[in-house]
Amino acid sequence: MSMQFDPENNIVKLCAKGMELEGEGKPMEAFELFQRAWNEASNDFEKFTSAHYVARHQENVSGKLAWDQIALDVALNLTDDSMKGVYPSLFLNVGKCHEDLGDFGEAHENYRQGLSFISFLPDDGYGKLIHNGLLNGIERVK
Repeated sequence: MSMQFDPENNIVKLCAKGMELEGEGKPMEAFELFQRAWNEASNDFEKFTSAHYVARHQENVSGKLAWDQIALDVALNLTDDSMKGVYPSLFLNVGKCHEDLGDFGEAHENYRQGLSFISFLPDDGYGKLIHNGLLNGIERVK
């Protein structure tokens, strides 16, 4: 089964609308849609997608870590190779939370794991941003 972006998927629609609301400076309304998406998610792809956005709206690093870890764990359950391109970013998010909480060993391990999937990133600005983020994270937590 290939994980493809389906613009007709209700969870994708809720998250897209939430992103629009973020862009309009309406973070609470966006969060409500992301939380609704999580509550309505019926498979791992939908859970991964919604958890990723719920994480962005947590009030503290511990809350963000919990949701980033959920997004990563659910994504790792998906066996589709196309998902491997999101792993570096997810490991970066989890690693940064651990770093911010002072757990440098766990941060280092997540940054290292993110690098192990770097070949699945696109060779573009986004890919370079994530790659550099992982490398810089490793340097910070040595």
